Amino acid sequence: MGHKRAIMEGQSGLWWGVILMLTTTAAAQGIPLDVLGGSLTTGVIISAGLTIIIGLSGAGPYLAKLFNPAVMGVFMFLFGCQLIGIFLKGMLGIPFGNDVQGAKIDLSISLFSIIIAAIVAIISIKAPSSVRSYGLLIGIVIGWMGFSLIFEQQDAMSGTVTPSMELFPLGDPVWNTGIIITTVLTGLLNTANTFGALKGTDGLYQTESGKLQMRSSFTITGIFTGLAGLLGLVPYAPYVSSIGFLNQTGIIKRLPFVLGGFMFFVMGVIPPIGHFFSMLPLSVGSAVLFVAYLQMLNSSFSFFREVEFTTLNIYRSAIPLFVGILIMTFPASYFESLPDFLQPLISSGLLVGITLALMLENLMDWDKV
Repeated sequence: MGHKRAIMEGQSGLWWGVILMLTTTAAAQGIPLDVLGGSLTTGVIISAGLTIIIGLSGAGPYLAKLFNPAVMGVFMFLFGCQLIGIFLKGMLGIPFGNDVQGAKIDLSISLFSIIIAAIVAIISIKAPSSVRSYGLLIGIVIGWMGFSLIFEQQDAMSGTVTPSMELFPLGDPVWNTGIIITTVLTGLLNTANTFGALKGTDGLYQTESGKLQMRSSFTITGIFTGLAGLLGLVPYAPYVSSIGFLNQTGIIKRLPFVLGGFMFFVMGVIPPIGHFFSMLPLSVGSAVLFVAYLQMLNSSFSFFREVEFTTLNIYRSAIPLFVGILIMTFPASYFESLPDFLQPLISSGLLVGITLALMLENLMDWDKV
């Protein structure tokens, strides 16, 4: 019903990174969890409505023109920095949220995490191609087993769990201007994934994605984004990274994806399976994802290679990159002097950097500089 292509989709990395960032900064700024969750719910639902409007009106291709290679290069680089910082904290045993005050690096967990990350990196670089694709899975299995033998384990699952569904599990919709603005902006930026995935698979399907196809894709994405808001999930988006998988395997039919989706559905309706995987140690998961997201640097450089930089036009990317990275290093207390509705937005180096990149690229013709 949407784009009708075998493009892998899942929880959007941009949404995921922003939600993690908001959770951390909101806790540091003293925003109650129910207000944070309710505002996230409201923002996601508003984003869903805007995405549906973009789809029905056919405005997707025009919006995507704003995200030229220079903007996408900044986005990929800052997004990588944002997630790598979160994963590094998990590797070092530093807690998130309100517990971060006075936290110290756990040397034993840090050493164990570094070893797991090194194992995954070596497999990803040195192993044969048939083994390399399973590097993350091998790292998780080895790390989980090693963690169980060395450190104290989480409590085992007890009791009987039955399938259930709850509306607004993050909290009933409330209004916090800063969080909602940040969330809606994230939803608009997330639309670039659809455009990139469709254009990137045109060669595989030997046909150019048309306006009707984009309109259907954006509309379906908006509908499922709305469901994500109701059910407290991270909104979905097409994975641009799946283009490489399709090129490698040559499997462009939809049936394998339908079967895979059904398998995930079965896992979802059997709660003990989900609970089991939720006990994966934070340090192990962080170490594996740390290595996986180092590839974001390559994605960033791929976009920057399409831009001809000179000593005169380097400002187009230098300003958003350096400003965004520096804001990421600032503690949340720096932003307490700002109005409440601006704090979640301005304290996000990722969103500030992307916003600056969009403004610089679309308000000035750098090709003439």
